[in-house]
Amino acid sequence: MAGTCTWGSLDVHLLRVLHALLTEYRVSRAARRLNQSQPAVSTALRRLGEITGDQLLVRSRNGMTPTERGATLLEPVRIALAQIEAIAVQQVRFEPAACRRTFNIVTPAYLNGLLLDEIVARLRREAPRSQVVLHSLGPEFDYAQALENAELDVVIGNWPQPPEHLRMGPLFEDRVVCLMRQGHPLADHPLTLEAYLSAEHLVSTPYAVGQRGVIDLHLARERLRRNVVASVPYFSLVPYLLADTDMIFTAPRVFAEQAARMVLLEISGVPIAFPAMKFYVLWHECAHGSEECRWFRAQIIEACRGARVPPTALASVPPRGPAQASRGWQLARASTTSLK
Repeated sequence: MAGTCTWGSLDVHLLRVLHALLTEYRVSRAARRLNQSQPAVSTALRRLGEITGDQLLVRSRNGMTPTERGATLLEPVRIALAQIEAIAVQQVRFEPAACRRTFNIVTPAYLNGLLLDEIVARLRREAPRSQVVLHSLGPEFDYAQALENAELDVVIGNWPQPPEHLRMGPLFEDRVVCLMRQGHPLADHPLTLEAYLSAEHLVSTPYAVGQRGVIDLHLARERLRRNVVASVPYFSLVPYLLADTDMIFTAPRVFAEQAARMVLLEISGVPIAFPAMKFYVLWHECAHGSEECRWFRAQIIEACRGARVPPTALASVPPRGPAQASRGWQLARASTTSLK
């Protein structure tokens, strides 16, 4: 197809349509996202084809598929729209007290009880018009895609290898301990390696298919295998399952102390030098520049401190992501600059 128009025929409307089509792959979805009719979006796509000299998207069994040229335009279009928005939108100083945003967060189940009260209390005090929603994290939940789609604002995790394309800021570190019922045969004396490996182990279901946690990764590296007899998807069930069985559960101390307060359980040291569990907050580049999101991430840092979670040595865990040198948002404590 030969182009009949010059680049000067492009406008913001056409760029927005093209970005929506290249991310939704369906005219109907792009139309709903833009609050336009399907014929209007189809007309814009034909216009874009005339300007670029390429169809950009072609029909496929699952909707539409970008052409080779169309696929190369996604990132330039995204950058162009971001730059236009930066020029056109008047920057307004963020005021938490006036914020009406709903903040969406995913945390590991064993941190919910520890952090939820602090996070909610902070938002009620500092941003009383806002809301916070906690989402469940399971093997089928694509949290990375949810962050990219702005369905989530942040994810708190401790996986050994989080996705490289996400930004990361450290929260705290915790040591690994063993949890068992009071009166357990192994509770009267320090655990030996043989006793630990041969004991009946309760484990948590991984948060992602094919993913291993800190404990199982370390055991595999040491060529050790524990006797797993049961797994559980909900950490809230762990204390009750331990109370009536001889199973043991290996977990970060922050969860073990919380569980021991719910049910009469013993906390024991482990005979293996497990590495510390490093907890961090993840977010996508699309939310990096939002002052609301930066403020929310800062509240999570302070919530960890308020809940008496031991702070990590932040200098040993550098921030990750593009433009790491950017320090536009200054928090009260220098240790939280890793979240910028």
